[in-house]
This record gives sequence, C-alpha cells and structure tokens, in this order.
Amino acid sequence: MKSSNDKSPEPSEPAVARLAELIKAYAPHDGIFDLRVPGVQVIRRSRVYTELVHGLQSAAVCIVAQGAKSVMVGREVYEYDASRLIAFSVDLPVAAQVTRASYAEPFLCFRLDLDPSTIARLVLKVFPHGLPRAPDSRAVVLGQADANIINAAIRLVELMAQPGDAELLAPLVVDEILIRLLRSPVGVRVAQIGLADSGVHGVAKAVSWLRTNFAQPMKVEELAKLASMSVSSFHQHFKSVTSMSPLQFQKVLRLQEARRLMLSAMMDAGSASWRVGYASASQFSREYGRFFGSAPTKDIARLRERVGEVAEG
Repeated sequence: MKSSNDKSPEPSEPAVARLAELIKAYAPHDGIFDLRVPGVQVIRRSRVYTELVHGLQSAAVCIVAQGAKSVMVGREVYEYDASRLIAFSVDLPVAAQVTRASYAEPFLCFRLDLDPSTIARLVLKVFPHGLPRAPDSRAVVLGQADANIINAAIRLVELMAQPGDAELLAPLVVDEILIRLLRSPVGVRVAQIGLADSGVHGVAKAVSWLRTNFAQPMKVEELAKLASMSVSSFHQHFKSVTSMSPLQFQKVLRLQEARRLMLSAMMDAGSASWRVGYASASQFSREYGRFFGSAPTKDIARLRERVGEVAEG
C-alpha cells in the first residue's frame, strides 16, 4: 500500500477543466448547490470579495477547479486554488475571501462533507496496522491537488446525470475519494477525525456542544469532561486544533450569529446581543466593533448595501 508520505500525482489541465465544466453545469449562477448525493455540493462565485466574509465552515474537503480563495481561522490564513485542496476536520467559524474570480472565469469549487463515522470505517482499511503519528492536529489541512482525487470527483459529478447509477455507485465513489485522501500526504491528519481517542475527535465533541449552546454560559471543566480530557489538556488540544481558545471560539460564534440575526431577521443590536448570550449591550458593541471593524448599526447598514456576499463563509 502506498505510504501516506508519497507524493501525490498532480492533476492534468484537461481533468481540472472537465471538473470546472461539470461544476458550471450544476451551479448555473452564483451560490451553493446541493447535488443528488447527500453531503456533496458545488459552489460558484463570479467576483472577488472586497472584504472578509464571516461564516461557519463545516467539516469537509474542498477542491477548487477554477479561481482562488483564502480562509482565516483565528490568526492563521490558508490560501488554496486548483493546485491545492483544503480539508476542515471540525466545524469552524471562519473569515473567507474569494481572491480570484470573474464573470468570465468564476471561482468554482467541489465540496464533500467529512463524516467522522465514515472516516473511522475507512481508516481501518487504509491503516490496518495502526495510524502513524500525525505531525500536528490543526483542524485545517492544506495539501497538493491529487490527480486521482480530481478524477474521482469528476466521476462522482458525472453520475448526477444518471439517477439510477448515482444511487448505486455514488457511495462507492465517495469512499474512493476519502480513501485516496487518507492515502495522500495529508491523510494521517484527516484520519484523526474518525479516531475516538484522538485530540481532534474530543475537540469535535466540544465544538458540537458550543455550536448548539453558544448562548449559554460556558464551563471549561464540563467541556473538558465531554472531550474526555483534563482541563489543561483540553485547553491545549482545543487551541491546537481550532487556533482559538474555547472562550474565543464561543465569542466568534456569538458575534457571527448576532450579525446574522440583525441582517436577516431585522433584529436590533440590543435584542441580538441578548439572544446570543451577552448580558451587557456595551460589551457586545465593543467586541462586535473589534471583530467586524465597525459598530453593529453601521456595519449592518453597510452590509445591506451589498446583500448576497455575506451568505457564505
């Protein structure tokens, strides 16, 4: 079996062009489109973002067929395009920018959700003698685009035109993409998603709780217990994986949700701050301004002038 340290074959230009053509067919205009297979999406953006767009990125692998994008997690910045794929091992609040796109050549991306139970099942096949030690546990993994993964993604999207074949064969092709990802140079880090005894798996449990209960008071001791770690170990693993402390992570979730409530539900700043768990309106306004660059009222007024760009992280 190929070592996870072996270099992956680079995709050919015709293969990348074919994937771009297929994405265009299923993403006829700007937006995020669910395909027939659960957990598979294609994305199209026709212009460069002039500023960061904040949102929640789910655990997934993203393959760019055209254009480029950057994602900021905490203070870490990751840039990817058709030469580099990116994988997120846990759900993360991110700030993103499409950095290369136009109406003539839009940003085009294929996205496949990473399910921990599926990863765990496949890890047993790919690493039957045990998983090598991962170099680090960061939740964001950048790797060279792999010709085999690109070709499998092409076959998966092509199946969408054949409903009968898609139902039977798509799960097999999804497994192939994940197996090839696990066998790639970044595979050991991706594999941690499915390991019950890994720091990534424990942090993922805590992240899931924070996502559901971000408006509630947070007790680090309880999160550490949920992750089956000591408090000190949990702090260390959480920051290593997410590039944020648990408190910073909760704050970003609260501020992003408050922004969404004000923009889409027409909620005023005071009501939004209370809804997401802030007891002090002045503290909310202060932290909102530091995070988004301007006070809530001013920021929302500006955003409404360019509705549509804020929908995707």
